[in-house]
Amino acid sequence: HVQLVESGGGLVQAGGSLRLSCAASGRTFSRCAMAWFRQAPGKEREFVTAIAWNGSTYYADSVKGRFTISRDNAKNTVYLQMNSLKPEDTAVYYCAADRGIAIASVYTPGRYDYWGQGAQVTVSS
Repeated sequence: HVQLVESGGGLVQAGGSLRLSCAASGRTFSRCAMAWFRQAPGKEREFVTAIAWNGSTYYADSVKGRFTISRDNAKNTVYLQMNSLKPEDTAVYYCAADRGIAIASVYTPGRYDYWGQGAQVTVSS
């Protein structure tokens, strides 16, 4: 049974930092792309960042230079370091992973087969 479990969300002031973790279990994800999406109230789920099996990274323009994705394959875990947070970063953040087959762009939710339950990130002004 595959599970992705996010942790590390919370409340932070604008300009602050948070680090999200996504621990995967049930299979090995070292050959899989993993990503973070977010969804704010009343808005559609949007791409934040992704990391391919070979370490290539992809970022939404809105987070470039502020967020960093990384992975530890030995721990089957992906991280999202978020710095210089803004109120508009407030959302539920979801971890996602594919099956190791590129059926779609890393930027689209349809690429991913496994999803976490989400972690709330709230940035106060």
